[in-house]
Amino acid sequence: MFSSWFTVRKELNPRRKLILTIMSFILPLVAWSIVSYCPYVWHPLVEITNAGDTSVKGDYDYVAKGQLVEKDVFESRNKELAAAGATLAQGDPANPIYLPAPHKVARAFYTAFTAEPQRRGDKWLHESLWHSFKIIFWGFLYSALLGVPLGIMCGTYDFFTRLTEPFVDFIRYMPAPVFGALAVAILGLKDAPKITVIFIGTFFQMVLIVANTTRQLDGSLLEAAQTLGASSRQLLTKIVIPGILPRLYADMRILMGWAWTYLVVAELIGEKSGITSFLYQQQRYRNFDNVYAAIIMIGLIGLLTDQVMAFFGRHLFPWESETGSIWKKVQINLRAENTGPSGNAGYASSCGGTR
Repeated sequence: MFSSWFTVRKELNPRRKLILTIMSFILPLVAWSIVSYCPYVWHPLVEITNAGDTSVKGDYDYVAKGQLVEKDVFESRNKELAAAGATLAQGDPANPIYLPAPHKVARAFYTAFTAEPQRRGDKWLHESLWHSFKIIFWGFLYSALLGVPLGIMCGTYDFFTRLTEPFVDFIRYMPAPVFGALAVAILGLKDAPKITVIFIGTFFQMVLIVANTTRQLDGSLLEAAQTLGASSRQLLTKIVIPGILPRLYADMRILMGWAWTYLVVAELIGEKSGITSFLYQQQRYRNFDNVYAAIIMIGLIGLLTDQVMAFFGRHLFPWESETGSIWKKVQINLRAENTGPSGNAGYASSCGGTR
């Protein structure tokens, strides 16, 4: 029965794809809920609900109501109280403060936006997110303005390949954050070094990826144009660039995600700012529910950005339907489910031009 789910190089039917897509999000949430809400799963600490007779002195008389203590500390305190014939302490199994329950993180999603900054001069969360978004935007824009043309030239002309790719291939193995101190020394403490780290983290990879995409252009298109007498400039502007645009757009989607992964490191350089500053402050005040909420927000913003680019990609390149959009897949699956067996034909038809 289950063997059909694991057929080598055979696509699952639309219903199974939809089920697995939903489960990919639900399973981690279920695992998180089990660890958080089932008292017999992990829960290495005890949350004190009643400290017992606090007048009894001992090695563990610091145990107080609301405190999280190790289980052996809780048991040792009760031994002290029992030896004195006093009221025992009471408590519930609990997880460390750095692992809040899902409902606390969900609540933090709202309160993080409505709660005032804890220090004068600190930014609200939406201001921090907007600042981080600008860092990503400018870093990626500068990288694309230089990396895309250079990558196309490398993929088109062997001259540029030999002149630039060996050095680019050498630099790309250097982690972008190692340039942080140098960027601060040259550009100061504000946003410029952060944008520089985003630029370095994406530019060198972008050149190689775009060059590789350019080389994958169908050679028969170039041969046909040359047969018709196209010049070298016409081959580049009329054949190469238009021919790689859909894949180039897909490359930009991937590299945009790459840029987001450098965000936190970049914002730690110089003066802390953006969502990283918010994360740092919340970690400092041990508000780990806000920390989790902010981390998930970064993921959601990145996913939303990718889906927006996918949306525009479908309209810019309608002949290329390989967008990777989750919503597109869900719509296709639902349409297939509603139309029955004929829906599979529609699904295959809708995907046929993409593969």
